[in-house]
Formats: sequence, C-alpha cells, structure tokens
Amino acid sequence: MNDGMPARAGAAEFAEYLENVRRLVDEVLIPAEPRLEGQETLPEDLTQRLREMGLFGISIPTRHGGLGLTMEQQVRVMLEVTRASSVFRARFSTTIGLGSQPILYNGSEAQRAEWLPRMASGEVTAAFCLTEPEAGSDAGGVRTTARREGADYVLDGVKRYITNARQADVFIVMARTELGTKDASGISAFIVPAGTPGLSCGPADRKMGQDGSATSEVFFDGVRVPAENLIGGREGGGFKTAMRGINHARLHVAVTCAGQAERLIQETLFHARHRRQFGQALAEFQMVQGRLADMRSEALAARSMILETARAFDAAGEAQGPIIADIACCKLFASEMVGRVADHAVQIHGGAGYMRGTAVEQLFRDVRLFRIFEGASDIQRLLIARDMIKERSAR
Repeated sequence: MNDGMPARAGAAEFAEYLENVRRLVDEVLIPAEPRLEGQETLPEDLTQRLREMGLFGISIPTRHGGLGLTMEQQVRVMLEVTRASSVFRARFSTTIGLGSQPILYNGSEAQRAEWLPRMASGEVTAAFCLTEPEAGSDAGGVRTTARREGADYVLDGVKRYITNARQADVFIVMARTELGTKDASGISAFIVPAGTPGLSCGPADRKMGQDGSATSEVFFDGVRVPAENLIGGREGGGFKTAMRGINHARLHVAVTCAGQAERLIQETLFHARHRRQFGQALAEFQMVQGRLADMRSEALAARSMILETARAFDAAGEAQGPIIADIACCKLFASEMVGRVADHAVQIHGGAGYMRGTAVEQLFRDVRLFRIFEGASDIQRLLIARDMIKERSAR
C-alpha cells in the first residue's frame, strides 16, 4: 500500500494527498496514541505507515526520490500530521529537516546521490548531532573535534539530547576542525554512518513527555571517516550547513505547535460540550467560553503567520535575511502559544485534565519541549531583535 503523492503532482493531486494524510491521522495515528506510552521509539508498523505516506520525503526534491513539496505544502501536511501526537512527527522530522537539508543544499553530488533517495524513502533515518554537554544555545561552543589524518578525519567528543540517535542509520555531525578557534567559524559538518567503529549511543533519556521519541547521548571515540564525508568538501562551513537545516526545522516546529493547538482545542471543546456542572454544559459558562475564544484566536494567529512565512520562504528560494527572523518569530510565538493553549485545556478539563491517560495531560507534557529545542524562546527573541536593529541601522 502506498498513499504517497506522485512526483510532479499538481493542485488536485496535492489535495488528494492531503486527504490521505488526514485519513491516516484520524483512522490510524490518533487511535494508536495509547501505544506510545512508555515506548522508546515508534512501533515499526506505524513507522511503516509514515513511510508509505511518503512523509520521510516531503522536503526532498523529486530528482532525489522525494515528494518535492513547497514549504507551504509541507506546512499544510504537517498541520494535519500534528493533530496526532507530535511523537509521530518526531520519527521523520529530523530526516526531512536537519538530516537532509544540509546535504541537499551544501553537500556534493555524490553525497546527495548516496543519501537523499534513501532518506526520502524512509530506508534511512538521520540524526543531527550539534548539542553537547557544554554547548546548547551557544552552538559556537562545540568541543567535538575532527582532526585530519591523511585521507580521513578522526572525530572525538560527546553529543547530547540527540533525537532518534538510537534508531539512526546516519549522523550529521558538527565538529571543530580548527582547534584554536572558539566560535562557529572553525566548525565543519560530517556524514557519519551508523556502525562506524568508535561511534556509540547511550541509553534512552527519561523525559517529561514525548514517550515514543527517544533522545540519547552519542559518543565519538576515534571515529574515522573519509574526507569525502565532509559536507560541502571544505572545512569551516559547518555552522552555515547546520543553520540551513535548523531554519527549516524551526518552521516545522512552529507548525507542529499549531497542529497540537488544534488538537487541544478539539479535545477541550468536546469536553466542554459534554461535561455538565450546575445543571448545564461547561461550554455554557462565559468564563469557559472566554478561554475557548482565546485558544482559537491564538491558534489562528500562529497558523496564519506560519503560512505567510512559508509562502515568503518559497518566494525567496532560500531562507535568508528577514525570512530567518520571520521563522524565529513563528517559532517563538507558536511554541509559547501552544503552552498557553495547553494550560487552558487542562484548566477547562479540571481534575480530569490532570489525570494520566487523558489526551490533554499527555499533550500538556509533550508541548513543553517546543519552547526549548531548536533554539529556546529567549534565543529566538535575540535573533529577532538583532535583525530589527540591523535593519534599522542599514537605513
């Protein structure tokens, strides 16, 4: 069975594809959410359904075996997918963003030919290795090293909180090739296949939420890779390579927040209409109505700004300049928004919203992550403000 969209599809084909995704979410993914509790990763049968739908290839061009969707189309697809638990999205999100985009835009033709078709099919899962024990928001503080030895590079270091590391077939690794530097200029990006001697993963982290989406530490102990695995073929371009994937990922995190907000609203509205207090439905109380209205207003604002930014991304051809700041605006607003929506949802549910086994309780814990990863909210604020100041100074 393959419900994926055919290559070179037009508007009608995309609409049909979107409807297939919607059915998958409603008929398969949402009903399967209880299976995620306590799991390290997504069950293989559900992962296979994501592969069959083509979701591992939505951001990869058709010439490399993907669906070749525009950013606006990707956003529309993700709005549907993320009405279900964000854990489903996490299974393929690193591959479509942080994994594939650095190779797509900065890799060699040989690197693209080797990895992109396998990523697009879902045969290969990618993990992105930037964060370290002492380098999170300060990406320039990377201490993992890559020293040149003849025709190879040898990598040593530790990465932390790496999504899908224990399921990954390939790792995109940021490492310092200019050992005397302390900023981003000395960082390079490498492709490291799983199973390379010296590469190992720690146990799955125990997290507040996101059951079924594992993170772990990744250890590099004398990991030797050919010089051909240096993305782009030159040293020092790693941070630029990383940012291409990160900006793509930030917009996808933003749309994930919008999708999760829609699900929270759906769950809360159903509860408010059917739960009775003082002889009437909760939805009849004006204070509950006020919360519902705030939830819908904020979710609509996030959805609208994300779609507008996605269209600007497509028009520009590449995320740069003001678009990067707009992506930061989307990530900041949407991640903060979904936290407020989740809080309203739990409050309207009352005691039931605090009980394990309810959708809003799980969503409340899951969405807290989005204000932290792919650039915490305060980092987004710095990026936005710096762009505003730079723009004003240029006038």
